[in-house]
Amino acid sequence: MKIREMMFTAIMAAVIAVLGLLPPIPLPFIPVPITVQTLGVMLAGSILGARLGGLSLLLFVILIGLGAPLLSGGRGGLSVLIGPTGGYVLSYPVAAFVIGFMVQRTSTTGMKFWKFLLSNVVGGILVVYAVGVPFLSIITDVPIAKAAIGNLVFIPGDLLKAVLASLIAVRILKVSPTMIQETRSQAPRA
Repeated sequence: MKIREMMFTAIMAAVIAVLGLLPPIPLPFIPVPITVQTLGVMLAGSILGARLGGLSLLLFVILIGLGAPLLSGGRGGLSVLIGPTGGYVLSYPVAAFVIGFMVQRTSTTGMKFWKFLLSNVVGGILVVYAVGVPFLSIITDVPIAKAAIGNLVFIPGDLLKAVLASLIAVRILKVSPTMIQETRSQAPRA
């Protein structure tokens, strides 16, 4: 891994940690708060691509596991990763990888907002929910259908984050395409 790649990976992990400074919004009917950090997951995949986006989130999750209070509300430690929100957090590296993979595969025909949006919805929402909801169901001993219904409250905000992440990514890549051109050109092969 080149110094430049390490720098982008670390900076994106730091951006996601900074997004954690915004306080979580607790909900009375589900033990998962509303946070802004999934915006960072979407940005990591969209801007850095599959490999570096996934690595930046893997670094972030490892730091959380080691006890760094990087999650919204100053949470961190292994207890968070095995608690009700653990599945969501553990899905972050996979989500960023999926977003980056999709963006890299579709951006060969040009950077279009809707391609980024589709990638962010699939990776940043569907993948996160596909891991987080069953994990929540198992940890809280709630039927999976009830856990899934409880997650419906997050969809409007997550869609807004996907739109915002897509707008930011397209703008950054149009303004400074060489910033990550080298890192994105090393896309994983299907």
